[in-house]
Amino acid sequence: MSTTLRDPAPTTEPAEAAQSPHARRFGLPIATCLVMGNVIGGGIFLLPASVAPFGTISLVAFGVLTAGAIALALVFGRLAERHPQTGGPYVYARAAFGDFAGFLAAWSYWITAWVSNAALAVAAVGYLTVLFPAAGAHKWSMCLAALAVQWLPALANLAGTRYVGAVQVIATVLKFAPLLLVAVGGLFFFDPANLGPFRATDQSAAGAVSAAAAILLFSYLGVESATVSAGEVRDPARNVGRATILGTAGAAVVYLLGTLSVFGLVAHEKLVSSTAPFTDAVNAMFGGTWGGTVVACAAVISMLGALNGWTLLSAQTPYAAAKDGLFPKVFETKKRGVPVVGVVVTVALASALTVYNYTLGAEGVFESLVLITTFTATVPYLLATAAQVYFLLSGQRERVHAGRLARDGVLAVLAFGFSMWLVAGSGYAAVYQGVLFLFAGVLCYAAMSARKTRATA
Repeated sequence: MSTTLRDPAPTTEPAEAAQSPHARRFGLPIATCLVMGNVIGGGIFLLPASVAPFGTISLVAFGVLTAGAIALALVFGRLAERHPQTGGPYVYARAAFGDFAGFLAAWSYWITAWVSNAALAVAAVGYLTVLFPAAGAHKWSMCLAALAVQWLPALANLAGTRYVGAVQVIATVLKFAPLLLVAVGGLFFFDPANLGPFRATDQSAAGAVSAAAAILLFSYLGVESATVSAGEVRDPARNVGRATILGTAGAAVVYLLGTLSVFGLVAHEKLVSSTAPFTDAVNAMFGGTWGGTVVACAAVISMLGALNGWTLLSAQTPYAAAKDGLFPKVFETKKRGVPVVGVVVTVALASALTVYNYTLGAEGVFESLVLITTFTATVPYLLATAAQVYFLLSGQRERVHAGRLARDGVLAVLAFGFSMWLVAGSGYAAVYQGVLFLFAGVLCYAAMSARKTRATA
Protein backbone atom coordinates (compact mmCIF):
# COMPACT_ATOMS: atom_id res chain seq x y z
CA MET A 1 0.00 0.00 0.00
CA SER A 2 1.31 3.40 -0.92
CA THR A 3 0.59 6.45 1.18
CA THR A 4 1.93 8.87 -1.40
CA LEU A 5 -0.40 11.79 -2.00
CA ARG A 6 -2.17 11.71 -5.31
CA ASP A 7 -3.14 14.53 -7.54
CA PRO A 8 -6.87 15.06 -7.80
CA ALA A 9 -8.55 13.04 -10.53
CA PRO A 10 -9.86 14.90 -13.56
CA THR A 11 -13.01 16.83 -12.81
CA THR A 12 -14.60 15.95 -16.14
CA GLU A 13 -16.55 12.77 -16.75
CA PRO A 14 -16.42 10.72 -19.94
CA ALA A 15 -17.76 12.35 -23.08
CA GLU A 16 -20.61 9.83 -23.22
CA ALA A 17 -22.14 11.34 -20.10
CA ALA A 18 -22.08 14.80 -21.59
CA GLN A 19 -23.44 13.77 -25.00
CA SER A 20 -26.24 11.40 -23.95
CA PRO A 21 -29.70 13.02 -23.99
CA HIS A 22 -30.50 11.00 -20.85
CA ALA A 23 -27.54 12.37 -18.90
CA ARG A 24 -27.63 15.81 -17.39
CA ARG A 25 -25.39 17.41 -14.81
CA PHE A 26 -27.06 18.61 -11.64
CA GLY A 27 -27.25 22.32 -10.94
CA LEU A 28 -27.26 23.82 -7.46
CA PRO A 29 -31.05 23.36 -6.89
CA ILE A 30 -31.03 19.64 -7.77
CA ALA A 31 -27.83 19.00 -5.81
CA THR A 32 -29.42 20.71 -2.79
CA CYS A 33 -32.56 18.59 -3.21
CA LEU A 34 -30.33 15.49 -3.31
CA VAL A 35 -28.83 16.40 0.07
CA MET A 36 -32.14 17.33 1.69
CA GLY A 37 -33.94 14.30 0.25
CA ASN A 38 -31.27 11.90 1.52
CA VAL A 39 -30.94 13.46 4.96
CA ILE A 40 -34.69 13.51 5.50
CA GLY A 41 -35.95 10.01 4.82
CA GLY A 42 -38.90 8.52 6.70
CA GLY A 43 -37.55 8.84 10.22
CA ILE A 44 -38.86 12.38 10.68
CA PHE A 45 -42.41 11.02 10.81
CA LEU A 46 -41.62 9.16 14.05
CA LEU A 47 -38.92 11.32 15.63
CA PRO A 48 -41.16 13.59 17.77
CA ALA A 49 -42.74 10.59 19.51
CA SER A 50 -39.34 8.87 19.89
CA VAL A 51 -37.84 11.74 21.89
CA ALA A 52 -41.00 12.91 23.68
CA PRO A 53 -40.32 10.67 26.75
CA PHE A 54 -37.27 12.82 27.54
CA GLY A 55 -39.29 16.04 27.52
CA THR A 56 -38.65 19.24 25.63
CA ILE A 57 -34.98 19.03 26.59
CA SER A 58 -34.71 16.82 23.50
CA LEU A 59 -34.92 20.03 21.47
CA VAL A 60 -31.61 21.01 23.07
CA ALA A 61 -30.14 17.72 21.87
CA PHE A 62 -31.45 18.50 18.39
CA GLY A 63 -29.75 21.89 18.52
CA VAL A 64 -26.41 20.36 19.49
CA LEU A 65 -26.67 17.76 16.74
CA THR A 66 -27.60 20.43 14.22
CA ALA A 67 -24.47 22.40 15.07
CA GLY A 68 -22.36 19.26 14.59
CA ALA A 69 -24.02 18.43 11.28
CA ILE A 70 -23.50 21.97 9.98
CA ALA A 71 -19.80 21.78 10.97
CA LEU A 72 -19.54 18.47 9.08
CA ALA A 73 -21.27 20.00 6.06
CA LEU A 74 -18.88 22.97 6.09
CA VAL A 75 -15.87 20.64 6.17
CA PHE A 76 -17.25 18.65 3.24
CA GLY A 77 -17.78 21.93 1.41
CA ARG A 78 -14.14 22.90 1.92
CA LEU A 79 -12.91 19.48 0.79
CA ALA A 80 -15.13 19.56 -2.29
CA GLU A 81 -13.56 22.84 -3.39
CA ARG A 82 -10.16 21.14 -3.67
CA HIS A 83 -11.35 17.67 -4.73
CA PRO A 84 -14.48 18.11 -6.87
CA GLN A 85 -14.66 14.50 -8.10
CA THR A 86 -17.22 11.72 -7.79
CA GLY A 87 -16.65 9.71 -4.62
CA GLY A 88 -16.74 12.30 -1.82
CA PRO A 89 -15.23 10.90 1.40
CA TYR A 90 -13.50 8.14 -0.56
CA VAL A 91 -11.63 10.73 -2.65
CA TYR A 92 -10.59 12.76 0.39
CA ALA A 93 -9.43 9.75 2.44
CA ARG A 94 -7.41 8.35 -0.47
CA ALA A 95 -5.80 11.70 -1.26
CA ALA A 96 -4.67 12.08 2.36
CA PHE A 97 -3.87 8.57 3.53
CA GLY A 98 -3.51 6.36 0.47
CA ASP A 99 -5.35 3.49 -1.17
CA PHE A 100 -6.18 1.46 1.95
CA ALA A 101 -7.92 4.33 3.75
CA GLY A 102 -9.76 5.19 0.55
CA PHE A 103 -10.90 1.60 0.16
CA LEU A 104 -12.19 1.47 3.75
CA ALA A 105 -14.19 4.63 3.14
CA ALA A 106 -15.66 3.23 -0.09
CA TRP A 107 -16.34 -0.22 1.34
CA SER A 108 -18.06 1.01 4.50
CA TYR A 109 -20.11 3.57 2.57
CA TRP A 110 -21.26 0.92 0.11
CA ILE A 111 -22.38 -1.40 2.93
CA THR A 112 -24.28 1.47 4.50
CA ALA A 113 -26.06 2.29 1.27
CA TRP A 114 -27.47 -1.09 0.28
CA VAL A 115 -28.44 -2.21 3.78
CA SER A 116 -30.10 1.15 4.44
CA ASN A 117 -31.97 0.92 1.13
CA ALA A 118 -33.46 -2.40 2.23
CA ALA A 119 -34.46 -0.89 5.56
CA LEU A 120 -36.09 2.12 3.89
CA ALA A 121 -38.09 -0.13 1.58
CA VAL A 122 -39.36 -2.29 4.44
CA ALA A 123 -40.31 0.80 6.42
CA ALA A 124 -42.13 2.25 3.40
CA VAL A 125 -44.35 -0.84 3.24
CA GLY A 126 -45.74 0.06 6.67
CA TYR A 127 -47.03 3.35 5.26
CA LEU A 128 -48.16 1.75 2.00
CA THR A 129 -50.51 -0.54 3.91
CA VAL A 130 -52.36 2.54 5.15
CA LEU A 131 -53.04 3.57 1.56
CA PHE A 132 -53.40 0.05 0.13
CA PRO A 133 -54.45 -2.40 2.86
CA ALA A 134 -54.10 -5.34 0.45
CA ALA A 135 -50.33 -4.79 0.45
CA GLY A 136 -50.21 -5.87 4.08
CA ALA A 137 -52.50 -8.88 3.74
CA HIS A 138 -49.67 -11.42 3.67
CA LYS A 139 -45.92 -11.40 4.21
CA TRP A 140 -45.32 -12.14 0.53
CA SER A 141 -47.47 -9.24 -0.61
CA MET A 142 -45.46 -7.06 1.77
CA CYS A 143 -42.24 -8.51 0.35
CA LEU A 144 -43.32 -7.78 -3.23
CA ALA A 145 -44.29 -4.24 -2.23
CA ALA A 146 -40.87 -3.72 -0.61
CA LEU A 147 -39.11 -4.99 -3.74
CA ALA A 148 -41.19 -2.69 -5.94
CA VAL A 149 -40.29 0.27 -3.72
CA GLN A 150 -36.60 -0.53 -4.28
CA TRP A 151 -36.67 -1.20 -8.01
CA LEU A 152 -38.80 1.77 -9.08
CA PRO A 153 -36.10 4.27 -7.98
CA ALA A 154 -33.48 1.94 -9.48
CA LEU A 155 -35.23 2.10 -12.86
CA ALA A 156 -35.27 5.89 -12.63
CA ASN A 157 -31.51 5.76 -12.02
CA LEU A 158 -30.90 3.38 -14.92
CA ALA A 159 -32.82 5.75 -17.20
CA GLY A 160 -30.13 8.38 -16.64
CA THR A 161 -29.12 11.27 -14.38
CA ARG A 162 -31.63 13.50 -16.15
CA TYR A 163 -34.45 11.43 -14.68
CA VAL A 164 -32.76 11.00 -11.30
CA GLY A 165 -32.69 14.78 -10.92
CA ALA A 166 -36.30 15.18 -12.05
CA VAL A 167 -37.56 12.52 -9.62
CA GLN A 168 -35.52 14.05 -6.79
CA VAL A 169 -36.95 17.54 -7.31
CA ILE A 170 -40.55 16.27 -7.56
CA ALA A 171 -40.18 14.01 -4.52
CA THR A 172 -38.59 16.80 -2.48
CA VAL A 173 -41.38 19.26 -3.31
CA LEU A 174 -44.18 16.75 -2.62
CA LYS A 175 -42.49 15.56 0.55
CA PHE A 176 -41.89 18.97 2.04
CA ALA A 177 -45.37 20.33 1.37
CA PRO A 178 -47.04 18.40 4.25
CA LEU A 179 -43.93 18.63 6.43
CA LEU A 180 -43.85 22.41 6.11
CA LEU A 181 -47.60 22.48 6.71
CA VAL A 182 -46.97 21.09 10.18
CA ALA A 183 -43.57 22.74 10.75
CA VAL A 184 -44.77 26.26 9.88
CA GLY A 185 -48.56 26.11 9.95
CA GLY A 186 -48.51 24.23 13.22
CA LEU A 187 -46.93 27.21 14.95
CA PHE A 188 -50.23 29.10 14.52
CA PHE A 189 -52.03 26.36 16.48
CA PHE A 190 -49.24 26.01 19.03
CA ASP A 191 -50.41 25.44 22.62
CA PRO A 192 -47.65 25.70 25.26
CA ALA A 193 -49.75 23.59 27.62
CA ASN A 194 -49.05 20.57 25.42
CA LEU A 195 -45.29 20.77 25.83
CA GLY A 196 -45.11 18.87 29.07
CA PRO A 197 -42.08 19.01 31.39
CA PHE A 198 -38.71 20.27 30.22
CA ARG A 199 -37.04 17.17 31.68
CA ALA A 200 -39.46 14.25 31.87
CA THR A 201 -37.05 11.66 33.26
CA ASP A 202 -35.00 11.30 36.44
CA GLN A 203 -31.78 11.76 34.51
CA SER A 204 -29.56 14.79 34.83
CA ALA A 205 -29.82 17.44 32.14
CA ALA A 206 -26.62 16.20 30.51
CA GLY A 207 -27.80 12.59 30.70
CA ALA A 208 -31.17 13.45 29.17
CA VAL A 209 -29.53 15.34 26.31
CA SER A 210 -27.17 12.42 25.63
CA ALA A 211 -29.99 9.88 25.78
CA ALA A 212 -32.16 11.90 23.38
CA ALA A 213 -29.17 12.48 21.13
CA ALA A 214 -28.57 8.72 20.91
CA ILE A 215 -31.93 8.46 19.15
CA LEU A 216 -31.48 11.57 17.03
CA LEU A 217 -27.81 11.07 16.15
CA PHE A 218 -28.45 9.49 12.79
CA SER A 219 -31.02 11.98 11.57
CA TYR A 220 -28.32 13.81 9.64
CA LEU A 221 -26.72 10.90 7.81
CA GLY A 222 -26.58 11.91 4.17
CA VAL A 223 -24.93 15.33 4.47
CA GLU A 224 -22.20 14.01 2.14
CA SER A 225 -24.64 13.28 -0.70
CA ALA A 226 -23.56 16.09 -3.03
CA THR A 227 -19.85 15.30 -2.54
CA VAL A 228 -20.35 11.65 -3.48
CA SER A 229 -22.03 12.70 -6.76
CA ALA A 230 -19.70 15.63 -7.42
CA GLY A 231 -18.86 14.32 -10.90
CA GLU A 232 -22.50 14.82 -11.93
CA VAL A 233 -22.72 18.38 -10.56
CA ARG A 234 -22.09 21.41 -12.75
CA ASP A 235 -19.13 23.49 -11.52
CA PRO A 236 -18.57 21.10 -8.58
CA ALA A 237 -15.85 23.17 -6.94
CA ARG A 238 -18.44 25.89 -6.44
CA ASN A 239 -21.79 24.09 -6.21
CA VAL A 240 -21.04 20.96 -4.20
CA GLY A 241 -20.07 22.87 -1.07
CA ARG A 242 -23.04 25.21 -1.40
CA ALA A 243 -25.48 22.35 -1.94
CA THR A 244 -24.08 20.49 1.07
CA ILE A 245 -24.48 23.48 3.38
CA LEU A 246 -27.87 24.60 2.01
CA GLY A 247 -29.28 21.05 2.03
CA THR A 248 -28.12 20.35 5.58
CA ALA A 249 -29.39 23.71 6.84
CA GLY A 250 -32.74 23.17 5.10
CA ALA A 251 -33.12 19.73 6.65
CA ALA A 252 -32.22 21.15 10.06
CA VAL A 253 -34.95 23.81 9.81
CA VAL A 254 -37.57 21.19 8.89
CA TYR A 255 -36.41 18.87 11.68
CA LEU A 256 -36.40 21.51 14.40
CA LEU A 257 -39.61 23.34 13.44
CA GLY A 258 -41.44 20.08 12.74
CA THR A 259 -40.53 18.59 16.11
CA LEU A 260 -41.33 21.82 17.95
CA SER A 261 -44.72 22.14 16.25
CA VAL A 262 -45.69 18.54 17.03
CA PHE A 263 -44.69 19.09 20.66
CA GLY A 264 -47.04 22.08 20.80
CA LEU A 265 -49.92 20.44 18.91
CA VAL A 266 -50.13 17.04 20.62
CA ALA A 267 -50.46 16.70 24.38
CA HIS A 268 -47.29 15.26 25.91
CA GLU A 269 -48.98 12.24 27.50
CA LYS A 270 -50.51 11.33 24.13
CA LEU A 271 -47.36 12.04 22.13
CA VAL A 272 -45.29 9.65 24.25
CA SER A 273 -47.38 6.69 23.08
CA SER A 274 -48.17 7.94 19.57
CA THR A 275 -47.28 5.75 16.60
CA ALA A 276 -48.02 8.54 14.09
CA PRO A 277 -47.17 11.90 15.67
CA PHE A 278 -47.53 13.93 12.45
CA THR A 279 -50.95 12.37 11.87
CA ASP A 280 -52.01 13.41 15.36
CA ALA A 281 -50.60 16.89 14.71
CA VAL A 282 -52.59 17.35 11.47
CA ASN A 283 -55.74 16.08 13.18
CA ALA A 284 -55.19 18.58 16.01
CA MET A 285 -54.82 21.42 13.49
CA PHE A 286 -57.86 20.68 11.33
CA GLY A 287 -59.91 18.04 13.12
CA GLY A 288 -61.12 14.80 11.57
CA THR A 289 -59.04 11.71 10.84
CA TRP A 290 -57.80 12.43 7.33
CA GLY A 291 -54.35 13.27 8.63
CA GLY A 292 -53.35 9.60 8.50
CA THR A 293 -53.77 9.46 4.75
CA VAL A 294 -51.88 12.71 4.22
CA VAL A 295 -48.97 11.63 6.39
CA ALA A 296 -48.86 8.16 4.82
CA CYS A 297 -48.62 9.73 1.35
CA ALA A 298 -45.90 12.10 2.53
CA ALA A 299 -43.95 9.25 4.16
CA VAL A 300 -44.08 7.06 1.05
CA ILE A 301 -42.99 9.96 -1.15
CA SER A 302 -40.25 10.81 1.33
CA MET A 303 -38.85 7.30 1.29
CA LEU A 304 -39.09 6.95 -2.49
CA GLY A 305 -37.20 10.22 -2.83
CA ALA A 306 -34.58 9.04 -0.35
CA LEU A 307 -34.24 5.71 -2.17
CA ASN A 308 -33.88 7.54 -5.48
CA GLY A 309 -30.96 9.55 -4.13
CA TRP A 310 -29.34 6.76 -2.10
CA THR A 311 -29.48 4.37 -5.07
CA LEU A 312 -27.36 6.81 -7.06
CA LEU A 313 -24.95 7.35 -4.15
CA SER A 314 -24.62 3.61 -3.56
CA ALA A 315 -23.25 3.23 -7.09
CA GLN A 316 -21.06 6.35 -7.18
CA THR A 317 -18.54 5.35 -4.51
CA PRO A 318 -17.79 1.88 -6.00
CA TYR A 319 -17.54 3.61 -9.40
CA ALA A 320 -14.91 6.04 -8.10
CA ALA A 321 -12.99 3.23 -6.39
CA ALA A 322 -13.17 1.03 -9.51
CA LYS A 323 -11.58 3.82 -11.57
CA ASP A 324 -8.62 3.65 -9.20
CA GLY A 325 -8.44 -0.15 -9.31
CA LEU A 326 -9.74 -0.64 -5.76
CA PHE A 327 -13.11 -2.17 -6.72
CA PRO A 328 -13.79 -4.67 -9.55
CA LYS A 329 -13.51 -2.97 -12.93
CA VAL A 330 -17.10 -3.86 -13.83
CA PHE A 331 -18.29 -1.19 -11.38
CA GLU A 332 -16.71 1.39 -13.68
CA THR A 333 -19.36 0.75 -16.35
CA LYS A 334 -21.31 3.94 -16.87
CA LYS A 335 -24.24 4.71 -19.17
CA ARG A 336 -26.40 7.81 -19.41
CA GLY A 337 -24.30 9.36 -16.66
CA VAL A 338 -25.08 6.55 -14.18
CA PRO A 339 -22.81 3.68 -12.97
CA VAL A 340 -25.32 1.05 -14.09
CA VAL A 341 -23.53 -2.03 -12.73
CA GLY A 342 -23.24 -0.42 -9.31
CA VAL A 343 -26.96 0.37 -9.32
CA VAL A 344 -27.97 -3.16 -10.32
CA VAL A 345 -25.60 -4.94 -7.91
CA THR A 346 -26.55 -2.68 -5.01
CA VAL A 347 -30.30 -3.07 -5.55
CA ALA A 348 -29.89 -6.83 -6.02
CA LEU A 349 -28.09 -7.10 -2.66
CA ALA A 350 -30.72 -4.96 -0.94
CA SER A 351 -33.47 -7.08 -2.53
CA ALA A 352 -31.83 -10.30 -1.35
CA LEU A 353 -31.65 -8.93 2.18
CA THR A 354 -35.31 -7.91 1.98
CA VAL A 355 -36.41 -11.38 0.82
CA TYR A 356 -34.29 -12.93 3.58
CA ASN A 357 -36.04 -10.74 6.12
CA TYR A 358 -39.53 -11.72 4.99
CA THR A 359 -38.71 -15.39 4.36
CA LEU A 360 -37.21 -16.20 7.72
CA GLY A 361 -38.88 -13.50 9.74
CA ALA A 362 -35.40 -12.70 11.01
CA GLU A 363 -36.33 -9.30 12.37
CA GLY A 364 -33.57 -9.41 14.94
CA VAL A 365 -30.94 -10.12 12.28
CA PHE A 366 -32.30 -7.43 9.99
CA GLU A 367 -32.41 -4.83 12.76
CA SER A 368 -28.87 -5.72 13.76
CA LEU A 369 -27.67 -5.19 10.20
CA VAL A 370 -29.43 -1.84 10.05
CA LEU A 371 -27.84 -0.82 13.34
CA ILE A 372 -24.43 -1.75 11.91
CA THR A 373 -24.96 0.81 9.16
CA THR A 374 -25.09 3.56 11.77
CA PHE A 375 -21.48 2.66 12.50
CA THR A 376 -20.30 2.00 8.94
CA ALA A 377 -21.76 5.34 7.81
CA THR A 378 -19.51 7.22 10.21
CA VAL A 379 -16.26 5.58 9.05
CA PRO A 380 -16.11 7.74 5.88
CA TYR A 381 -16.98 10.80 8.00
CA LEU A 382 -14.09 10.16 10.37
CA LEU A 383 -11.65 9.54 7.53
CA ALA A 384 -12.80 12.62 5.60
CA THR A 385 -12.58 14.97 8.58
CA ALA A 386 -9.20 13.47 9.54
CA ALA A 387 -8.08 14.14 5.96
CA GLN A 388 -9.02 17.80 6.35
CA VAL A 389 -7.02 17.99 9.60
CA TYR A 390 -4.09 16.38 7.79
CA PHE A 391 -4.26 18.85 4.91
CA LEU A 392 -4.41 21.78 7.35
CA LEU A 393 -1.46 20.63 9.46
CA SER A 394 0.84 19.30 6.73
CA GLY A 395 1.38 22.65 5.05
CA GLN A 396 -0.03 21.71 1.65
CA ARG A 397 -0.71 25.18 0.33
CA GLU A 398 -2.53 23.95 -2.76
CA ARG A 399 -5.15 22.31 -0.55
CA VAL A 400 -5.46 24.94 2.19
CA HIS A 401 -6.71 28.51 2.12
CA ALA A 402 -4.24 30.37 4.32
CA GLY A 403 -6.71 33.09 5.31
CA ARG A 404 -9.17 30.53 6.62
CA LEU A 405 -6.67 28.25 8.36
CA ALA A 406 -7.85 28.84 11.95
CA ARG A 407 -11.55 28.71 11.10
CA ASP A 408 -11.17 25.59 8.98
CA GLY A 409 -9.12 23.95 11.73
CA VAL A 410 -11.83 24.55 14.35
CA LEU A 411 -14.53 23.26 11.99
CA ALA A 412 -12.50 20.14 11.19
CA VAL A 413 -11.99 19.34 14.90
CA LEU A 414 -15.70 19.91 15.64
CA ALA A 415 -16.73 17.71 12.71
CA PHE A 416 -14.33 14.96 13.81
CA GLY A 417 -15.76 15.13 17.33
CA PHE A 418 -19.28 14.94 15.93
CA SER A 419 -18.34 11.87 13.91
CA MET A 420 -16.86 10.23 17.01
CA TRP A 421 -20.11 10.97 18.83
CA LEU A 422 -21.98 9.19 16.04
CA VAL A 423 -19.77 6.13 16.51
CA ALA A 424 -20.31 6.13 20.28
CA GLY A 425 -24.06 6.51 19.83
CA SER A 426 -24.29 3.44 17.59
CA GLY A 427 -23.60 1.18 20.60
CA TYR A 428 -21.08 -1.52 21.48
CA ALA A 429 -22.77 -4.31 19.50
CA ALA A 430 -22.99 -2.21 16.34
CA VAL A 431 -19.33 -1.16 16.58
CA TYR A 432 -18.22 -4.75 17.20
CA GLN A 433 -20.19 -6.17 14.27
CA GLY A 434 -19.36 -3.18 12.07
CA VAL A 435 -15.65 -3.77 12.58
CA LEU A 436 -16.16 -7.37 11.41
CA PHE A 437 -17.76 -6.02 8.23
CA LEU A 438 -14.76 -3.76 7.71
CA PHE A 439 -12.31 -6.61 8.27
CA ALA A 440 -14.19 -8.70 5.68
CA GLY A 441 -13.43 -5.88 3.26
CA VAL A 442 -9.70 -6.18 3.99
CA LEU A 443 -9.63 -9.51 2.13
CA CYS A 444 -11.30 -7.87 -0.87
CA TYR A 445 -8.75 -5.05 -0.73
CA ALA A 446 -5.89 -7.57 -0.67
CA ALA A 447 -7.19 -9.24 -3.83
CA MET A 448 -7.81 -5.96 -5.68
CA SER A 449 -4.48 -4.47 -4.59
CA ALA A 450 -2.61 -7.58 -5.76
CA ARG A 451 -4.38 -7.42 -9.13
CA LYS A 452 -3.53 -3.74 -9.46
CA THR A 453 0.12 -4.42 -8.65
CA ARG A 454 0.35 -7.18 -11.28
CA ALA A 455 -1.22 -4.90 -13.88
CA THR A 456 1.35 -2.17 -13.29
CA ALA A 457 4.36 -4.49 -12.93
